[in-house]
Amino acid sequence: MKLDLLVLRCQQLEPSRQFYESLGFRFVAEKHGTGPMHYAAVQDGFVFELYPASANEAVDNTRLGFGVKHIPQSLAQAPQTTTREFDGTRIYIVRDPDGRKIELREQAAS
Repeated sequence: MKLDLLVLRCQQLEPSRQFYESLGFRFVAEKHGTGPMHYAAVQDGFVFELYPASANEAVDNTRLGFGVKHIPQSLAQAPQTTTREFDGTRIYIVRDPDGRKIELREQAAS
């Protein structure tokens, strides 16, 4: 089993795109038929999409975790809320523009 798609509905679409790009994602604008303009990033077969939330659509309480290559640069783009240790790794917990908790951990160099 492999996760290959994640779609987030965002009240603040542009700030969300900028936030996730600061973590290393590269988005392109897309629009399918009569659907809304949204952003998609594809990396290693994983599709991550940011869609605008409708006016009456509440932001969910999803919690995400990403391994990122440059923790200091990522933290500069988002205020750190907390840190914790897990299996000897420091995890930084920040919030995206819609308030979702995002866990960041340093990605090992490949």
